[in-house]
Order: sequence, then structure tokens, then C-alpha cells
Amino acid sequence: MKKLAAVAAALIWSTCAWAQAGSITVASTTSTEQSGLFGYLLPLFTKATGIQVKIVAVGTGQALDIGRRGDADVVFVHDRPAEDKFISEGQGVKRFDVMYNDFVIVGPNSDPARIAGDKDVADALRKIAAARATFISRGDKSGTHAAELRRWKEAGIEPATGKDSWYREIGQGMGPALNMASSSNAYLLSDRGTWLSFKNRGELAILTEGDKRLFNQYGIMLVNPDKHPNVKAKDGQAFIDWLISPKGQDAIAGYKVGGAQLFFPNAPH
Repeated sequence: MKKLAAVAAALIWSTCAWAQAGSITVASTTSTEQSGLFGYLLPLFTKATGIQVKIVAVGTGQALDIGRRGDADVVFVHDRPAEDKFISEGQGVKRFDVMYNDFVIVGPNSDPARIAGDKDVADALRKIAAARATFISRGDKSGTHAAELRRWKEAGIEPATGKDSWYREIGQGMGPALNMASSSNAYLLSDRGTWLSFKNRGELAILTEGDKRLFNQYGIMLVNPDKHPNVKAKDGQAFIDWLISPKGQDAIAGYKVGGAQLFFPNAPH
């Protein structure tokens, strides 16, 4: 009986400790979720801390808006200008670099715009526009969409202005955009992480990569509890601290698909 009582007490203590650890909501990008990164990382974090994490996977613009409403404790996104604005508005406490990868232009093997091997992203986009080859744009105010629009601007082209039929804005995340590009043999700007984990490639392949302008940095911020008292600041900061710690950074580096590393940790130490 004493042994049973001890086991029961231990279970009650464990349950109470778990409950006290609580849970947080993280507004993040579709690329971190659809690449499988969170499915890999979150069990490791919960095992280490007992804190449960709910992910709301949307475009970066939407994730930041969720933070502005106080409906998330942490935002984990990839659009530095928008992140800096979030901080300057007082919506976030402090921004931390977490990891990076890069963007690539994928397209059909037939490559009607002849961009294969072109390492100049602006030149590749100009060729796509000149060929009026089908291009799928996420069109969802995500970090990837923002990066795409910056690259079109650098190329001196505003494809959405005339609503040309070759340029299709779909208002969806990275996975659906890749599926649409695959089904229509279209070009698309994708983050490499989601591309590497994407199975339904069809005739698509990476055609343009390696331009330094395709660098893709991810940052994380605690939503400001002074503006939103409901923010779980302690547990939210614990998530940030774990991600940028050596253990969290090693976990990010350890996530691979088919032997390929999807994200590269670069938090400052």
C-alpha cells in the first residue's frame, strides 16, 4: 500500500508540475510548419520544459497581426523590415536571430523562360516576365511574398499591376503554392526548407539559386506583455531562450530531410 501511495503521489506531483508549466501560442510562418521543423522541435522543447506549444501557421504579415492583437505569446517569422517595424511599434520586446536558409526559384524542367543555372535572381525574373511564363505568387503578405515582391522591384517589373494572366496570386501558403506550381508547371519562389520536404514535385526542379539576395533569415520575438497583459511572458521567453540556446540550435541543425539540412542556426551567443 505504501508503494502504491508513493506512486500515486508521484503521479499527482508530475501532473501538477506539468500543469504549472502551462502552454503558449506561437504565431509563425507556414514554411516552419509545412517543412516539418516544428513537428521535430516541439516535442524536444516540451520534453525539456513541460511547456506545450500551439502553432498558428500563417504568413508573416498575418503572424505579426496576430501578435499585435495579443492573440499569441511569441511570433517567429522571416521578414526583417516587418519585424523591425513590429519592434519599433512596441509590439515586441526584443528580436533574436534564430536560423536561416535561402529562397530558390523552382520551375518546370522544360524551362520555357530559360532561367536554369542563372544565379542572378533579378535576371531570372525578367526572363520569366519576358516569356510570359506562368508564375505562382503566394499573394498572402507572407515573408516569402514580401521577399518575392522585393525581387520583382529590383528586376524593374511590377507583375501584379496589370494582372497579367501569366502572374497568378493565390493568397495561400507555401505548400498549396508548391502544389499549384507543380500541377500547372509554373515558376515559383520557394523557401528551400519547404521545397526539400515537398513530395509532390512533378516536373518541378530548382532552376535559380545562390544569389545573396535570396538569403532568408528567421527571427523570434516575445509579444509585449505591457501592451497585452494576457501574454504568457515567462513561458514565451522560455521558448525563445531554448531556441537560441546551444541545445535548441543543435536541434535545428539536426533536422534533416533525405539527409539534407533545412535550416542553419545562427543565434548570437
